[in-house]
Amino acid sequence: MTKTEIALLILEILGTVAFSVSGALVAIKAKFDLLGVLLLGFITSVGGGILRDVLIGRLPPAIFSRSYIFIVAVVTALIVFIISYIKRHKFTELKNKIDHINILFDAIGLGAFTVMGTEVAFAYGLKEKNFLSITLGVLTGVGGGVIRDILVNDTPYVLKKHVYALVSIGGSILYYVLRLYSDNALISMLAPIVLIVLLRLLAAKYRWSLPKVHID
Repeated sequence: MTKTEIALLILEILGTVAFSVSGALVAIKAKFDLLGVLLLGFITSVGGGILRDVLIGRLPPAIFSRSYIFIVAVVTALIVFIISYIKRHKFTELKNKIDHINILFDAIGLGAFTVMGTEVAFAYGLKEKNFLSITLGVLTGVGGGVIRDILVNDTPYVLKKHVYALVSIGGSILYYVLRLYSDNALISMLAPIVLIVLLRLLAAKYRWSLPKVHID
């Protein structure tokens, strides 16, 4: 494997773990049972990638030929469930801490998958289509979270809080530009991930949001 392939594999596993933790925590807060927690952890991890692959005609989606991703996502969600079950009496008391953990893992997953999704455009010879390339990155980054929120009967986070989509768009654009003009693959990947994670955490901390119409 080349260094780029190794880096992409690490990103895929990192993003899978991060989004699985995020999905599992949301499922537990929504009082899902064990199967529901495992399913939501899994679908949060792979949902964006499936939507991306369907969009570019990559059928069946890549997840169905990568059993290790399924195992990583399910095992991660299971670990979160077990820890939460053991600590269930303190779960409500630790709500704020759990929310911060969820935001951190969600930020990491958003960064990793936004970069991966944009890279798919290059792998499939679509780099000349800049709008499509960035769309693939953003869809991979936010798609799983949108499906997660719909399954717990909540308005998708991307539509209401913390400039979530804009952060992903900015990271995807940065990766696209660096990928075109930089010879350093590691920097090209790390820079947008750091940008996305940093902006996502700052947006959560300072409650940055786009303007809304408040009607009494």
